[in-house]
Amino acid sequence: MNILVCDDDKEILEAITIYLGNEGYQVFKAAHGLEALKVAEENEIHLIIMDIMMPQMDGLRATMKIREDKNIPVIMLSAKSEDTDKIIGLNMGADDYITKPFNPLELIARVKSQLRRYTILGSLETKSNVYKTGGLVIDDESNNVTVDGDEVKLTPVQYKILKLLTANAGRVYSIDEIYEKVWQETAFSAENTVAVHIRKIAKPMCPRPKTYTCIDKFLTSKRIFFYSTLCVGRHYD
Repeated sequence: MNILVCDDDKEILEAITIYLGNEGYQVFKAAHGLEALKVAEENEIHLIIMDIMMPQMDGLRATMKIREDKNIPVIMLSAKSEDTDKIIGLNMGADDYITKPFNPLELIARVKSQLRRYTILGSLETKSNVYKTGGLVIDDESNNVTVDGDEVKLTPVQYKILKLLTANAGRVYSIDEIYEKVWQETAFSAENTVAVHIRKIAKPMCPRPKTYTCIDKFLTSKRIFFYSTLCVGRHYD
């Protein structure tokens, strides 16, 4: 697996390179967002570890650019630990968030977890299935999502959440249930993390304020009810 590490701190960059190298990963390095975009364009990258505060182009803008045409997992790395910073990072397309200083074992565990989900449920999956509900179509062979024929760009985590809900349309899930099925970890204070991803999914699916408000209310009650004629398809009333 090829991992791109982007950080303007040379010591941190080299340390992460060593940690990942010891686990058998091929590491590509970048010192700022523009360089990361170039490396990601020229090489097959399976996961990115992206610092936020960097010169020339910060990690948030770089992640947004990467999300325009790539579906690979992105782990944000930052010295900021406030919930608002984490939410901003997730909103920009990140799949996970690690606060500096970090435990190398935690970093490796999170990398392995993201790669495991990516290869099993994400863009490398080879099982051929097509899920349809309302105007939504999920092609699980190509990992392509369309709404009324228009392609929708999603992160790997968002794709897995949408696939879970679509495959079980009509079922009610709690926030903790979604977290444990998608992240494959025990849920602990998962409300903000799941809610951010759900809202990010809902926006292109539900352009009408009425529908989007319904989803928001479900999030507030900490339960998600995915109903095809309500939440998916722009031509439904």
